[in-house]
This record gives sequence, C-alpha cells and structure tokens, in this order.
Amino acid sequence: MTKRGFPLHLTMEWLQIGYKSGSLTPEEVMLEIIRRAEADAGMNVWITPPSMEAMKPYLEKLAELDPAAAPLWGIPFAVKDNIDVAGIPTTAGCPAFAYTPEEHAAVVERLVAAGAIPLGKTNLDQFATGLVGTRSPYGETHNALRPELISGGSSSGSAVAVARGHAVFALGTDTAGSGRVPAALNELVGFKPSLGSWPVKGVVPACASLDCVTVFAHRLEEALVADGVTRGIHENDPWSREVKRLQAKLPAKVCLPKQAVAFYGPFAAEYERAWLAAIGRLEQLNLTIEYVDYDLFSDAAAILYDGPWVAERWADLSGFIDSNPGAAFPVTERILRSGASAEHDAASVFNAMHKLQAYKLEARKLLQDAVLVMPTCGGTWTREQARKEPYSTNSDMGRYTNHCNLLDLCAAAVPSDAAGERLPFGITLFALADNEHLMIEAARSFLRGGEQTFIGGPAASEQLDPGRAESSAEDIVPETAAPNGKRQEMAPNADHPAEQFITVAVCGLHMRGYPLEKQMIGLNARFIREACSAPRYKLVKLPTTPAKPGMIKQQQGGASIELELWEMSPASFGRFTTLIPAPLGIGKVELLDGTEVSGFVCEAYAAAEAEDITEYGGWRRIPQP
Repeated sequence: MTKRGFPLHLTMEWLQIGYKSGSLTPEEVMLEIIRRAEADAGMNVWITPPSMEAMKPYLEKLAELDPAAAPLWGIPFAVKDNIDVAGIPTTAGCPAFAYTPEEHAAVVERLVAAGAIPLGKTNLDQFATGLVGTRSPYGETHNALRPELISGGSSSGSAVAVARGHAVFALGTDTAGSGRVPAALNELVGFKPSLGSWPVKGVVPACASLDCVTVFAHRLEEALVADGVTRGIHENDPWSREVKRLQAKLPAKVCLPKQAVAFYGPFAAEYERAWLAAIGRLEQLNLTIEYVDYDLFSDAAAILYDGPWVAERWADLSGFIDSNPGAAFPVTERILRSGASAEHDAASVFNAMHKLQAYKLEARKLLQDAVLVMPTCGGTWTREQARKEPYSTNSDMGRYTNHCNLLDLCAAAVPSDAAGERLPFGITLFALADNEHLMIEAARSFLRGGEQTFIGGPAASEQLDPGRAESSAEDIVPETAAPNGKRQEMAPNADHPAEQFITVAVCGLHMRGYPLEKQMIGLNARFIREACSAPRYKLVKLPTTPAKPGMIKQQQGGASIELELWEMSPASFGRFTTLIPAPLGIGKVELLDGTEVSGFVCEAYAAAEAEDITEYGGWRRIPQP
C-alpha cells in the first residue's frame, strides 16, 4: 500500500473526497483502521475487532453500488455488541450469553444497504446496564483522551472507537443516557433520535419500551446522515413508529434550570465553570432564555431505577441469569435482580405509569416550542473510583440523562468549552419527540457560535487534505484544548448575531484561492468549512471567460459535488446576489445530510453548450491547462 497521511479523526467528507479523487481506496482505509485498533488494544475498545476477513464481503459489495446513489459508500462504522451483525457473535458484554445471528439488526441492514462497512463489535457495560464503561468482562474501556478516567457507558467502546479514529461513526444504544454520556466524556456528538424512529429489531433489550439506537460522530451533520439512512418504520419491529424530522428551525426559547445544578467528582469545580461558560454561549445566540423548574425532570428520572421499570430489565434477562449463576458481573446481577423485588408488583407499575403520564403532560406544555439544555454530565470519575464505588458513581452519571426516554424526548449531546486540559465538557439539548428539528437547529447554532460549525478534530481545511502527514496510532489523541484549558474559538462577526447569518454554498471561483475569493472577503463573508452536495447534481464547465462551473440539480442520477460553505449577513447577501450573472443564480443547494442552504445553481438550458465535468466531483479536481 502506498504510504499516505490519515487525519487523527476520520470523517465522511475526508473519505468521500479521497474516494472520488482516486487518491484513497476503502481497502487502504480498512488496513489503517486495523492498525489503529491493534495499537489501541490495551484500551479495551473492541470485543470483536476489525479484520480484513470479516470486512471482505462488504468491500466486494461496493463494486455493485453506485457511489453517487449510496450516501455511505465505503464509510466504516463500529457497532455496539448488543446490536446484531450477521455472522459476528453478539455478547452483550457477557461471554456466556453469546449467540451468532444470521441476519443484521434492522439499523445495520439499512446502513450496509447505503454502502457503509461494519467494522466489528465494541465493548460495553454488560447488558447495557451502566453509564461508566467499567462493567465488562472484556476489560474497562479507557477514556479516549485521559485513560485514567472513565469512558462512559454503556456504549463505551463505540464512543472511544470514533474518538480514537477507528471509525467514522458508531452505533450505540440509549435507555438512560448511554448514547450521550460517552459522547460528552470523549468529546463527540451523541445523537439520540426519538423513541421508535430508528427500529430496534436485532437489538438485545435493556428496557425494551425505552431503548433507542443512537449514533456517535465527530460532527452533528454526519450523525444526521446516518439518521437519514436508518430512520423509518420497520414492518417487523413492534416498537418502531413514524417520526418525521421536519425542516430545521430555531426554537422560540431555550429552557435552563432555575435550580442550581449539582456537580460531582474530582473535577466538580472545573465542570461548574464549563457549565457557566456554556450558558454564556447560549446567551449569545439571542434566543429567549427561560429558567424553569427542573424538579419535573428529576422526579421523572427517579422513576427509572427507583421504580418498576427496573423490573422490565429483569423480565428480559431473568431466565438467563437464573440459569447461569455467576455469568454476570456481580454489580450487574444485583441491579437486574432488584427488578424481582416484591415492591414492583402490578399495582406499582400502573401507579408509576399514571404518574409518568402526568409528567409527560407537564413536559409537553413546557417544551411545546422550546428546547431544554442541561450539562450532559455533572462531572466524571477515575476508573478506580468507579470500581470502588460502583453504584454511587454510576448513579451520578445519569443525573441529567435518565428522564429523557421516559418523557419521550429526543436529545443531542454536543461538546462545549473544555473543563480543562483533555477534559471535555458537553451539554445536551432536549426536545419533544416531534420537535427534533428545533433541537437540531439549536445545536447547530450553539456549535457555530464556538470553535467551528462542526466540532471534534482539525480545522476543516486541514481535515479534508488526504495528503496530510501520517499520524501514528499512539498519537491519536484529540488536541482540542488550549494551554488555558479552553477550546480555541473562531471569532464571530461582531456586527451580526450568529443566528442571523446566511450560509452560502459556493462551488467555483468564489472558493478560497480563486479570483473571486476577494469578493467574499469584501462582503465580510466568513469561511465555515468544506462540504459536499447531495448526490443529485450535474456539474458543467460554462464557456465563459474565465470559465466557471454550474451546478444543475437532476431529477434522477447526478453526483455529489465539493463545495465551500461561507456565512454572510443578510445585507451582504443581498449585495452578493446582484453580482451574479446568468445563467447562474442563487437557489437552494441540498447538502449531503439532506439539509438545504443558499448557494449557486445554474439554469438547465446552459448545459447544452457546456462541458459535462460531473465525473471530477468538484471544480478543484478539474485538470488545469
């Protein structure tokens, strides 16, 4: 294999640009991933690690797929080992429980159909019971940034696999916070869709009525690409339901707790400072902030483990636990057996259901056009502390997460300013199940007001260069903290609040390094990042002087085109549109994740006299004379 540079963090865009240019092949990517996984073997990330033998059928299948029609073509992903992958044992973190499924879980099946490559199975807190990442017979999963700290659970291995550059994204599950806590502790995005919007067929149940499949990624938009592929009713899944994700828009208000937030663990003071900094960032969004009574959410959270829902876990696993004495972790077995307590009788179940229904009504009134924001975690612990105090440390980690699925909320955990050196801090945005679009746009706005539009990893211009100097697996540690422990921030344009900026997609001479970049700078536009369009565009070279490209959306076929996204004020945008000559114009450009932004489009009639350059995938790829 030709020696090449790989970024510390793998992203969809970096791989797709490399694939389209021919400078990178999926086989080369998989070999690099195997090398990284082997170098990190001591971190206990994988139960079934990546191997070329297991990935070979998926690599061969890529030849049958049209990359332009397969949004995840060649994209490697990790799978939590309570989610079925055909032909690979599912252990749920318990060797005696292991079985080998003949078919994929529904979510894996959909991802594979879109061209994604399952790498292997990742470590977890046994039977998805825990939020610390230390409850596995396969070893304690180390935190990706500071190995002495917990990684978070139960989706520990999935989060660390993404954070350490073993995968572009990873599947986790979330019953009480398992798809959010590991994201916060490893500086990732953790996207938890609404209950039932992703099918759970082929997932070992923890609490079947509350279980969700989730996704970890470095970038919110890349998590949403996975969401777009996996979302939808499955005819053989009794828990799936239709939850449509509407066009994203900002909420009318942001709700914060009026009670003082409690922090815990050895870094409690640092976490509190980071939370106050996050509130400061939220205040800069110019959204209405309302301080609300948080007791509703904490009271709902208490039902999960102090109430009869723990009996649901026991109902699913009692037969195995009783038939296999000593097979489960002692702490896990104790939690599961608590569900058999006589206090959890039928009457207690209905009493709890009725109480929860009242809480749901209160939550629906409060969050009708709003998002709730809380710290994802109020602190963290060392692995040794979690080992010595397994119950209290785990309980603390779920303090601000347990209410979510009980109240039928969706959630996105996103990084905020770091609490300290290699000590990430994150917030979670919650919304009603049918208000995912409010949560997503609020998360975008929060992230855009910080370091960059997408978080986690190098700046976009650095991240998208497939020729970067090669990194060693030993150095795969995100370097996101400045010497003072804060994340480096991109200075916002002081003239306009962040949410008033208009995002503009450019594909030719207005990109950086081309003659009309000076026009963007003259309009006080700000470069955000490199991006790709949805695979629905024809790219032509217009016979003008100088030559320029035109993007024409296709009803069928087309390809994904490389773009740059810039931000400008409404006034600048208005001036900008008057400078664009026919047959070009400004319309809506669909991005790879399905969202739309303003950008250059070309009238279809121009294609008759223009050269078709779609195969190059972008203006920068055109051979220069």
